[in-house]
Amino acid sequence: MITSIKISAQEFETRSEKLLEYIQMEELSGVVLFESHYILYYSGFAFIPTERPIAFVMNAHGERGLFVPRLEVEHAQSLSMIDRVDHYLEYPFDPHPMVLFSEMLRDMGIEGNTGADHDGYPWIMGYRGPSLSELLGTTPNQVTAFVEDQMMIKSQAELNLIRESVKWGHLAHVLLQRYTKVGATETEVSLRASNEATLRMLDTIGPIYRAQSYFSDGASAGYRGQIGRNSAIPHALSNNIIFQAGDVLVTGANAPVWGYNSELERTMIIGKATNDQQRFFDHMVALQDASFQAMQPGAPCSVVDEAVRRYFDKHDLMPYWKHHVGHAIGLRYHEGPFMDIGDDTIMQPGMVFTIEPGLYHPELGGFSHSDTVAITEDGIEIMTYYPRDLESLTIPA
Repeated sequence: MITSIKISAQEFETRSEKLLEYIQMEELSGVVLFESHYILYYSGFAFIPTERPIAFVMNAHGERGLFVPRLEVEHAQSLSMIDRVDHYLEYPFDPHPMVLFSEMLRDMGIEGNTGADHDGYPWIMGYRGPSLSELLGTTPNQVTAFVEDQMMIKSQAELNLIRESVKWGHLAHVLLQRYTKVGATETEVSLRASNEATLRMLDTIGPIYRAQSYFSDGASAGYRGQIGRNSAIPHALSNNIIFQAGDVLVTGANAPVWGYNSELERTMIIGKATNDQQRFFDHMVALQDASFQAMQPGAPCSVVDEAVRRYFDKHDLMPYWKHHVGHAIGLRYHEGPFMDIGDDTIMQPGMVFTIEPGLYHPELGGFSHSDTVAITEDGIEIMTYYPRDLESLTIPA
């Protein structure tokens, strides 16, 4: 019987050891990380970023600390891989939290040559405060590239969490398609599908499940307003639109599992497709197939976007192009590298991408499937497995 699907304490240790090796190689006194997903990656500490500063700190001796507001103290102290938790009472308060943070850094021997992802806590939700440069008396070295490179390559445990995410996102999408009908609204259908999928997931793996996400607490599927002609707007917003016969629909489904995400998107049509809808749907599937064929370990990400753009050019489809092929995914819904002609990052086993080339016709609507795909030692693993053919994605009118 499976009793745990989360990232193990040993894996967090391994991640921290790699960060320590980097600190020592670069001869830094330590590293300060403010980005919430970086903090989760190295410590397992999941939180909602607000105006209250939170930071993960590691010094050159490997001592790890969290700096948190009073309201997060017990939460932070529950993490076995953290050596110390320093806190402040509230923000902006007096003294300002960064005054206490500077004392923590000095106490941990972090001064002089230091690494950080930001020069101070980012100005989010109204936060204002001094930079790290002001606190340390010197500009910190940027370490974001190292952290992002480490996060790019997923471990087997991370891949398994993404597979688990795929499973429950798939269920939510099944229910979304089942409940979509003429006369219903996107809001009622999305809520019903998402709530039922989440409840089924909790019935199945509830005791070992945590979302660890600040945008969702379970499985979800919906339309995000991409209904009818609005489906030609890749990042539309939900508007409680009523479904009508002939609508082209672009969906989205996911389920964060211990912080890890997958992406499943499908194009569906209500009623029999017109000849033009059929033609654009077929082009969309062919574009995705071209992407899959171009993906292989050792090749740059740019070749995938190049293959797709060649297809667009060959079939005179560039007027309907709006975005690159896809992006990496993991703890963040969007991660690097990107399937873009400007990104020559080499695809390596363990990288996970969304593959979502799209066609957007202002009169017909949008046509875009998205699948979650992992790079393997000898090719790719298409992790999502929802049907891609038009017959399976046609909703009776």
